[in-house]
Amino acid sequence: MKTLDEWLRGLRRQFHREPELSFNEYRTQEKIISVLDGLGIESKKIAGTGVIADIRGTGSGPCIAIRSDTDALAVVEMSTDLNGDYISRNPGVMHACGHDAHMAIVLGVARLLQEERGSFSGSVRLIFQPAEEVPPGGAVRIIGEGGLRGVDAIIGLHIFGDVEVGAIHLRPGPFMAGSNRFTVRIFGKGGHHSTPEYCVDPILIAAEFISGLRSRISGELGPSEHALGFGTVNSGRQFNRTPDEVEIVGSFRTFDDKGTAAIEYSMSSLLDSLMAAHSHKAYDGIPHYELDVQYGYPVLFNDPFFTNKASCLLKTKFPNVDPNARAIFGSEDFAYYLREVPGMYSILGTRNVAKGILEGNHSASFDIDEDVLITGVELLHSLALDFLQSPTEYIK
Repeated sequence: MKTLDEWLRGLRRQFHREPELSFNEYRTQEKIISVLDGLGIESKKIAGTGVIADIRGTGSGPCIAIRSDTDALAVVEMSTDLNGDYISRNPGVMHACGHDAHMAIVLGVARLLQEERGSFSGSVRLIFQPAEEVPPGGAVRIIGEGGLRGVDAIIGLHIFGDVEVGAIHLRPGPFMAGSNRFTVRIFGKGGHHSTPEYCVDPILIAAEFISGLRSRISGELGPSEHALGFGTVNSGRQFNRTPDEVEIVGSFRTFDDKGTAAIEYSMSSLLDSLMAAHSHKAYDGIPHYELDVQYGYPVLFNDPFFTNKASCLLKTKFPNVDPNARAIFGSEDFAYYLREVPGMYSILGTRNVAKGILEGNHSASFDIDEDVLITGVELLHSLALDFLQSPTEYIK
């Protein structure tokens, strides 16, 4: 068999060549099953295109799960000096967020644990989860179909292109934000631009809403507590006509329910004041609005007791560990697992200026320094074994 390092690089490149979108990871699923079969690990399908498998030690004991996501993004991959041998062969689809590396890393952990299964008690569950990229995500289905049944704790990691290669970031408590989508529809009164006195302009109101919302929210929350963005603004079809309505779609991210409630209140209170300011005595009930907030992934909350113990272990094994890294506004459906069982999610950096690996996640030229594959395996492998040996040090 190839050395672990060669094997990991080969696997990652195979996954990278054949990326698949959320809940369409059929070839990916079959590849994972094939690799596990080759290692002598029995697996089964779950959540449509997911895979789970258990590696059992010599005796009874706790079970820790290790999760990888498997889906890619609808991105056209750019040709670079690095990816000639493994550029996507599925046009318009790309592993632009490191999930190819995540799968290789967890399979690397599986290879080591399968070789060592006579030396530990308890078990390790491998979870290869589809559809992390598209809410409501695959984690909910994994949980609903019993993927965490019998699991006592869970760990995972994510490759990040803006973190220096080999650096490990984690923190107890809120680590990744909850993400929510909002839609605002503002209804006015359309008409000809030559007679604005007969119109109630929803585009003007929308502009005031967009320009005023950030300052309204900043009165409630500091810049490190929230992120807000507008994704689409749609209205009208005629250049010389005031339209009747406008639709604004965007998202906001916070680290707790209080922040979410504050942003919703700021939106509705600002809209109420704009409706009053632009009211027209000739048109009863105009303008008016509809506000719809769709809650996405919840805040990813690392169990503090588990994370503090994990930090102590990782600092003895790796040179660059930040146990109190800043919380980030990215969101992850790994958060759902952490609502069910204690555990921890961490970030593994891959940025390497010397090798020209500079792009952030979701870039069309995103790539990784493949040296981090071994680091990722060692990280998850050491945590899993230490937990199985001393579970009470990780779980209250």
